[in-house]
Amino acid sequence: MTQKQYEYRWGAQLHNGSAVFRLWAPALDRLLLKVGQREERRMNRRTDGWFDLTVDGLGEAAQYQFVLPDGMAVPDPASRAQAAGVHGPSLLTSSGYDWKVPDWKGRPWEEAVVYELHPGTFAPPGGFAGIQRKLDHLVEIGFTAIEIMPVAEFSGTRGWGYDGVLPYCPHSAYGGVTGLKRLVDAAHERGLMVILDVVYNHFGPDGNYLGTYAPEFFDPERQTPWGPAIRFEEPAVRDFFLDNPIYWLEEFRLDGLRFDAIDQIGDQSETPILEEMARHIRERFTDRETHLMTEDERNIVGLHPYDEKNRPILFTAEWNDDFHHAAHCIATGEDAGYYAGFAEDAVGHLARALAEGFCYQGEPYAPHGGRPRGEPSTGQSPVAFVDFLQNHDQIGNRAFGERLTTLADEETVELLTAVLLLNPQIPLVFMGEEYGETNPFLFFTDFHGDLAKAVREGRRREFASFRHFGEKTAEHIPDPNASSTFEASALDWDRAGTEAGKRRLALFRRLLEIRRRYIVPLLPDMRSMRGRTQRLSRGSFLVRWPTGRRQLLLTANFGTDDAAFAENLDGLEMIYESRSDLLAALQDGRLPPRSVAVFTSGAGP
Repeated sequence: MTQKQYEYRWGAQLHNGSAVFRLWAPALDRLLLKVGQREERRMNRRTDGWFDLTVDGLGEAAQYQFVLPDGMAVPDPASRAQAAGVHGPSLLTSSGYDWKVPDWKGRPWEEAVVYELHPGTFAPPGGFAGIQRKLDHLVEIGFTAIEIMPVAEFSGTRGWGYDGVLPYCPHSAYGGVTGLKRLVDAAHERGLMVILDVVYNHFGPDGNYLGTYAPEFFDPERQTPWGPAIRFEEPAVRDFFLDNPIYWLEEFRLDGLRFDAIDQIGDQSETPILEEMARHIRERFTDRETHLMTEDERNIVGLHPYDEKNRPILFTAEWNDDFHHAAHCIATGEDAGYYAGFAEDAVGHLARALAEGFCYQGEPYAPHGGRPRGEPSTGQSPVAFVDFLQNHDQIGNRAFGERLTTLADEETVELLTAVLLLNPQIPLVFMGEEYGETNPFLFFTDFHGDLAKAVREGRRREFASFRHFGEKTAEHIPDPNASSTFEASALDWDRAGTEAGKRRLALFRRLLEIRRRYIVPLLPDMRSMRGRTQRLSRGSFLVRWPTGRRQLLLTANFGTDDAAFAENLDGLEMIYESRSDLLAALQDGRLPPRSVAVFTSGAGP
């Protein structure tokens, strides 16, 4: 049965040669529409603050703008395409596209190995076309999903994407609507899922005109770290955001979304906007796999319930910052900022993250002044957590954008990589990590004038007191608006062909093949974490996860001395050892330093 076409409540819609234009502008009594070079026409004002007008004889790519009473022309806040950046006219678009894989149903979440990338710096020529050129590389390594940093239209051509101001509009510099559809189609041809990062907690500082004609869109009583908070209690605002994820998932056939910083989304409605959004998505997409990730600093579990069949009811999985922080402290020894809550016993924190999900489940958290952080997470499915050693935030929010490859020794990084890829939680890898990229990933923007100056100076103030700069000072922090900062953040694909690059790629291939053969088949039966940890020494641990059919066991020693190992390995099969003499050592009752081993019960997948 063909699904009924979704009726979007914001944005211009084409219908058989005519177009319906709508805008919620409750602060205005009068609004004009300008289409191309035609004479401006007065729009009809409804009692609820909506203006609308139907215009005949229009087709795809027709330009239009809304003209305010003072003569200012503004784009459609729900524009699907722009003619000339965030300040220029919007363009009419249609849903038409000849899909090569029209019956794609997605992949189960337990198969996910996520590769996060930035579309502007990932691969030449940049944008969606650059990503498409490297899809075969990702498949060959063993990745099953790409996660694309936000692509909603933002000011300029360079940026992380979190300053988007037109949430329905794929960035024109990346390839626009058609470019994104081609990329998704090509990924599905190769069996790759595509997940998009979306931002619903704020708008960027340049090109957002909503406050001019709809000040009720924002909450005057609350600010986010990045600008005015959004007032989700207002019905028109709520509709704007309820429809947006449906648009991305339906129009572009995406496999899922990652919701940025949901802890900054405030809503006093009877049904919180995030819960309603997730239910809305689940009700709409019942014939294919749809995966919804969240980023949330609070360590809460209420948005990630699973049913009796181990399927998500609302959101699928949460980015697990605790895993990252513990692993990073093991690798670098850093103890500033949020690392202060993990550095004293990083190995113990990592063991708890592996066994139970969050490290902080209500305990006092030093970076928050000792206030409790988190909720019990042991009852969560392991696939409700997404682990990583690096991501755009953890690299790019460092003053100089250093990757773990340049901060830690190669052996430690490879041991942590094995722990990441062979534990039952969902792994995420940041672009270039698979071959040991050393180029930084810096914070970059494309602002101008006073805004550029404010961003540059604010960045330097933010890091002025950090003590790990060495001889560098705040004045050395790269200017986010300089094109050289963007260019320095591009991947160096030549490194993949070096001996070091080939070794790291071989490690990733090996680990991901082990995960595919041995770990993934266990995950459907792992309804909750229930991992049991055993501390072997200050620098080592063992974690055992029971499943309905078998068991999974991981042991690691990040210390410099042997640890006593008394675990009975009868009936267990070693599926990974970081050194060739490891099994013999374990059978001899010792876990050598700088080693990782993984076992399953049973004789293979």
